[in-house]
Amino acid sequence: MLYRCLFLLLALCAGAALTLAEECADTDRGCQTAQSAGLTAAEIAALPVLTLEQLVPENALLHDRRYMRVNGAVNVYDAPDGNILYTMDPGFVFVTAYKDDNGWSQINRGQWVLTEQLSAMNWTVSYFTGVFLPETLPEYQFAWVLTDVYPAAAPGAEPAADVTEDMLLERYTLIRLYATVIVDGYHWYQVAADQWVHQHTVARIAPLAAIPETVDTDLWFGIDLFEQVLILYEGNRPVFATLVATGLPRWPTYEGTFHIYYRTEREEMSWGTVGDDYYLLEEVPWTMFFDEGRALHGAYWHDGFGYRRSHGCVNISITDARWLYDRVQAYVGAEAAANADGPAVYVYSSGEYR
Repeated sequence: MLYRCLFLLLALCAGAALTLAEECADTDRGCQTAQSAGLTAAEIAALPVLTLEQLVPENALLHDRRYMRVNGAVNVYDAPDGNILYTMDPGFVFVTAYKDDNGWSQINRGQWVLTEQLSAMNWTVSYFTGVFLPETLPEYQFAWVLTDVYPAAAPGAEPAADVTEDMLLERYTLIRLYATVIVDGYHWYQVAADQWVHQHTVARIAPLAAIPETVDTDLWFGIDLFEQVLILYEGNRPVFATLVATGLPRWPTYEGTFHIYYRTEREEMSWGTVGDDYYLLEEVPWTMFFDEGRALHGAYWHDGFGYRRSHGCVNISITDARWLYDRVQAYVGAEAAANADGPAVYVYSSGEYR
């Protein structure tokens, strides 16, 4: 089966880009006017201490396969030093290796390649996981840091020369946003007293204020292409949020309302033109198709969540993908067929890339 799904290079950052008129909408919690200087240290210290429970990464699940990248065109043999079965085309190609034998690796039943033509890729498997959302959403939004960044002392400023190492906000750190100010058309978010970051450095968890009219299932997914954030809802309550990686402009993830129509624990995905955008991925984990060949699924070949980088699918960390897959399975029923009607998937953009 050929599916249009996969991820290439990091592209534009996700951020938050509401217009000034929308800046204090219900979905932009903690927003203040453009004239606001943000909260003081005393005001922040007086706020309740809030933490969001994180899904625990499953180490055994992350490394239950030996993921290998295939380097160039590779001959596949029926046995070590055996006969050539076929030549694997070059491209973005990943396989899983089962065992080694004196310089050879078995990649499928009766299929062997020279080990030197493979590169081990388990180090790329992401330990990132999403968070569970409380019944009552906090007054101020949470966001993930997308790239290591030192905050600026004021909106629109560069990081101060006297920043200290402990001020560094590392990628995937979950932070709170206390105020929003627009500078030159871009949002700046207050993350502490006299500390501000540009919208391109964070991805906000911004649940929808109401259930979209086109959503017709109690359990449903909201996927914000702008923030690169997926939120799972039960009715009008957001229950789980995580970062994703959706399609690049050449191979977009389309906006609209869809339904999960087929689920499988492991799926081979292949598409594209050799010499251009060809890819082949073996054993893509926890796959749920919702729009033709586009699917929600785990990704073992990158740790670039929060950025667009796919051929239209929605990449999720393996731990998150397994949890979401099980949640959908429980919703449709343990005995339901793989192609049973599943939850709605509402894909939208809360802002515009530029």
